[in-house]
Amino acid sequence: MAKRKDDDVVGEEHYEPLQPPAGFAETARANDKSLFQEAEKDRLAFWAGMAENLQWSDKWERVLDDDNPPYYKWFVNGKLNVSENCLDVHIENGLGNKKALIFEGEEGDSVSLTYSELLTEVCKFSNAMDKLGVKKGDAVTIWMPMIPEAIVAMLACTRIGAVHSVVFGGFSPDALKDRILDSESKLVVTADGANRRGKVIPMRSAAEEALEECPSVEKVVIVNRTGSSYEPKKGRDLLWSDLMADAETDFAPVTIDAEDPLFILYSSGTTGKPKGILHSTGGYLVGVHTTFRYVFDHHEDDIYWCTADIGWITGHSYIVYGPLSNGSSSFIYEGTPDYPARDRFWELIEKYKISVFYTAPTAIRSFMRWGNQYPNKRDLSSLRLLGSVGEPINPEAWLWYYENIGKSNCPIVDTWWQTETGMIMITPLPGVTPLKPGSASWTFPGVEADVVDDRGKSTKSGQRGFLVIKSPWPAMLRTLHGDPERFENTYWQQYPGMYFTGDGAWKDQDGYFWIMGRVDDVLNVSGHRIGTMEVESALVDHDSTAEAAVIGKVHEIKGHSITAFVTLKEGYEGSEELAQELKAHVGKKIGAIARPEEIYFTYELPKTRSGKIMRRLLRDIAEQRDLGDVTTLMDPQVVAAIKEGYTGK
Repeated sequence: MAKRKDDDVVGEEHYEPLQPPAGFAETARANDKSLFQEAEKDRLAFWAGMAENLQWSDKWERVLDDDNPPYYKWFVNGKLNVSENCLDVHIENGLGNKKALIFEGEEGDSVSLTYSELLTEVCKFSNAMDKLGVKKGDAVTIWMPMIPEAIVAMLACTRIGAVHSVVFGGFSPDALKDRILDSESKLVVTADGANRRGKVIPMRSAAEEALEECPSVEKVVIVNRTGSSYEPKKGRDLLWSDLMADAETDFAPVTIDAEDPLFILYSSGTTGKPKGILHSTGGYLVGVHTTFRYVFDHHEDDIYWCTADIGWITGHSYIVYGPLSNGSSSFIYEGTPDYPARDRFWELIEKYKISVFYTAPTAIRSFMRWGNQYPNKRDLSSLRLLGSVGEPINPEAWLWYYENIGKSNCPIVDTWWQTETGMIMITPLPGVTPLKPGSASWTFPGVEADVVDDRGKSTKSGQRGFLVIKSPWPAMLRTLHGDPERFENTYWQQYPGMYFTGDGAWKDQDGYFWIMGRVDDVLNVSGHRIGTMEVESALVDHDSTAEAAVIGKVHEIKGHSITAFVTLKEGYEGSEELAQELKAHVGKKIGAIARPEEIYFTYELPKTRSGKIMRRLLRDIAEQRDLGDVTTLMDPQVVAAIKEGYTGK
């Protein structure tokens, strides 16, 4: 863990807090501090009250079981079904004809599904999976583009009680294989291909190599999205369209215990193996339902757009389960913000009258760089609330977003949370919280967070420290799949009784949290967490590479860009051609998101006498900072040689 001096004090950004617009506050779901007061008075009673907003087939007997930390249980012996709360409940309440999903593809094709239509599709795929032998507790891997069928598959899993593992469509087949093997998935749902910046990316044909090495997979269901060719495997591969054509349109939701697993989502860690983060059913749904309702100030007529992919936790919580459990209309888009032109997102906001827009600082910084002319030529007057997610947002980007997209009329909810937390933890409530550009502001009601020093003591105002969560929360991860020891060591050993987030932070005199990012060896690239060890393992997998060290270099658009320092085996020489080959190799092993931006060849890596690579020094070299103390190095001349030769190519 990084050490910080007691006097390591930082200053607050000097911006006057922005009050919620009067018109916004008047109609906001939360426009005073009563939620905070209720949660402060009795945190568990607060969460029990929030849980009453869902439909339970059996009421819980105990809100929180904290007898065996860190294995907490929420809503003990309560029973419910997620898809029933996302679909049937709204239809029973007269919202069957309301749009649940609105989709547009990269090529302009579009479709919308009402709540009744979405329920029919979910029931049909539930029946299809049931006929294929998928039962409650079985694992299903979903590797798909951002299309409605992906969400149908997720909801169908929740209807029958299967545990879904959604793998980001941009990950490589090797990464897909690792995740299938770890989850022991019985069924894989994928597509023939995906559209990306005018090109077709093959998926089903690319997956074959991985599927051949996954003995647990019995069936593969394929959505025909792009017409990409592939060689179907007889007896295993099935077409989505064939299954759905013959499927019954009714499927009774299976009763699920609150603590039954809902999904596994793999997140990068500081070792080469991704972490299978396991979320259970009841507490997770209470958490995302409640936070969506109040953070995004859910109004019945909102058209809500979260630009994330369903392969990430943001997509799970705030494209699928949060919005749909609240009866919202959720817009999804297949493509990127700069294709076919750099005003694509603004065109879609104008076209669909988007009212709530939730995106990443990486995207916002790209929008800034491209110029104001793109949003200025579109009508963005439908927007009433903006959101930011994925990494800390710098004040300059926050202000640009506020002034140029929100026209200074839309509050920004700058949200901090993680795959592990499941739900938003630190955020403004837009009708209540005065906004400070760059700060995620306060904890959500019922969440207890703090900034502590190395000894676990609360820091003073303005003093850097480590962000921790001081008490259990409903949507918290329950364990790491198949690895409880890693679960305990990663999150609960640093500060007994507190969850260690791995982020650095400080609080100002008003109690606002200012998040500084990761303090461990996980990089935040365009809002996605990539483990340094994963990238290093992929580089060393190449025949030429003897050793590699990967660091995150601060990047004005991505947050971090990946820089790799590589030592080669005898007989190999560094060259631009080899650098490109290594970059492509990492892309194949992990995915394009993990491809290094820079590769530098060096005869040796800076190591301590005990053999530990000093990545801090490599980061200082890459960012052209003073190196500080190098006396602990085995060979101090290594750093001088790297610094002299470093060009960042």
